[in-house]
Amino acid sequence: MNDHPYWLGFSLVPEIGLKRFNLLRDAFGDLHSAWMAGEHDLRNAGLDGRPLANLIAFRHRVDLAAEMAKVERAGAHLLIQTDDEYPPLLKRINGAPPLLYVRGSITPADSLALSIVGTRKATSYGIDAAGYFCKGLAANGVTIISGLALGIDTAAHRGALQAGGRTIAVLGCGIDQVYPRQNTALASEIVQHGAIITEFPLGTPPEARNFPRRNRIISGLALGVLVVEAPEKSGALITTSFAADQGRDVFAVPGNIFSRASVGTNQLIQDGAKPALTVEDILGEINVTYHRVEARALSYDLAPADANEAALLPYLGADPTHVDDLVRLSGLPTPTAISTLTILELKGIVSLVGQMQYRLIT
Repeated sequence: MNDHPYWLGFSLVPEIGLKRFNLLRDAFGDLHSAWMAGEHDLRNAGLDGRPLANLIAFRHRVDLAAEMAKVERAGAHLLIQTDDEYPPLLKRINGAPPLLYVRGSITPADSLALSIVGTRKATSYGIDAAGYFCKGLAANGVTIISGLALGIDTAAHRGALQAGGRTIAVLGCGIDQVYPRQNTALASEIVQHGAIITEFPLGTPPEARNFPRRNRIISGLALGVLVVEAPEKSGALITTSFAADQGRDVFAVPGNIFSRASVGTNQLIQDGAKPALTVEDILGEINVTYHRVEARALSYDLAPADANEAALLPYLGADPTHVDDLVRLSGLPTPTAISTLTILELKGIVSLVGQMQYRLIT
């Protein structure tokens, strides 16, 4: 078997979250070795208590080949962080999902993407605005990312499809479910012209607690986020918080000052979001961002200057990472890591932010 079954296996073990997932990966070098490791070695790696007991019990009863077959029967496949097809923008965020369940396909063209979010209880103005922007953006080669919800999300996906473009829907449930059910036909169409993705295991219901976690993926997949219509307290505003933390552009469509549905979007503009009045307003911004990201990729992803840069760069992203974490992840001695980071800073590839925290300049 390739590595995918082991990534899947660990993702299904109760209390093996992202932190312990990375701990095991760092300790053993790969998840195949971690899966096969004995209890003593697992303890030495830092796994103990209930997570260790859960892993040992789960390994005895699970058939990884059967679990992979379940994914295939759901019409899906897995993408893990080491796959070339794993979205590069998403890989660089803090808390990037170790694996994604995918129906459809993710292509290199999807790196030029914008997320569109907004209220489920959209007005006709919001629906029209979402359709206008998504048709225009998709016609210019921009992949539209949204969450398949009713209202603005639905209008966003439909607008992209009507323009013959690509769109990706991010779910807050298992890939074997469609939520809401009213969008079953839309989901099938999206699979043919993009992808439906989730980090949640098969059978996961669309519980409310899943959606904030889902929203970090919606923003992480894109160069920016456009809020079309959002009331004062809205899940869409959670997405913009993630976007800001991830260094993404935030756009907002101005709304009727007397409409509750526009209170959140208008407030975003007051707080510094870029007002979006035309498709060109967004295209100009994200094209600049896209080409800047591509230039950075050519300068350091494909050709690090030496082995030390090659060891550090995979663990640097738009979000600040403390030098201690970079030392642990890269395996470099602390003085070597610090000197390499200083060189990368002089090259204009990374910046020092806060106390010994570094991030890529994108």
